[in-house]
Amino acid sequence: MGKRYRETLEELQIELTRLQQGLRSSGKRLLVIFEGRDTAGKGGTIKAISERLDTRGCRIVALPKPSDTEATQWYFQRYVPHLPNAGELVLFDRSWYNRAVVEPAMGFCSKAQYEAFMQAVPAFEKLLVDDGIVLLKYWLTVDQAEQEQRFADRANDPLKRWKLSPVDLRARHKYAEMGRLRDTMIECTHSDQAPWFLADFNDQKRGRINLIRHLLQQVPLHDKVTPPVKLPKLKGKPGKEHVTKLAHWVPDTY
Repeated sequence: MGKRYRETLEELQIELTRLQQGLRSSGKRLLVIFEGRDTAGKGGTIKAISERLDTRGCRIVALPKPSDTEATQWYFQRYVPHLPNAGELVLFDRSWYNRAVVEPAMGFCSKAQYEAFMQAVPAFEKLLVDDGIVLLKYWLTVDQAEQEQRFADRANDPLKRWKLSPVDLRARHKYAEMGRLRDTMIECTHSDQAPWFLADFNDQKRGRINLIRHLLQQVPLHDKVTPPVKLPKLKGKPGKEHVTKLAHWVPDTY
């Protein structure tokens, strides 16, 4: 699957560059929310979507724990500044839906705060959509046995251990509870203007391909093929770098 996956992903990434051009030319705003359990594959999918795009028109939003000041604000306030501008794609690695699943499961919000959020979020999202924002919401699913294997991989890999937070480790024991909270979230916040889409991520590569294809189908702004660029010939011979001796060269150690 490795070669086929890479070839398919590259084809989809070309389509994503066309989508970005379509957003720029139309001025549309695209907001994509990625939710799911720890290790589901949100970060890898966001990287696959964004890695070939122009960073000036694509932003990744992964907000940290609220500050003491933010904790006193209207709940949606810290997210509003990160909404997309005209012609922009914004990818949320977790979002305001923390309050629907993670926060109540881990005891980070009160019952009253949770209930107020669940009542407010449909109206909030309707305001976004009514204002012209294209909103896509994805929940990445993963079975507990597969999730446990990924936790073990992270624990054993020094390049991945940073991904394991104390909250992640505590959440391992709340698989069923978080599933119930997820179902309640979907039942309360799934609507015609802001539906939820589920993506099977027990196989992460397959999940990425399926999700990206689906995303492209929801936003038909990628029909314009980027024409090839013909570079004119240089006048004279190619130059060499002759830099002032004031700066220091990085040692050639490779």
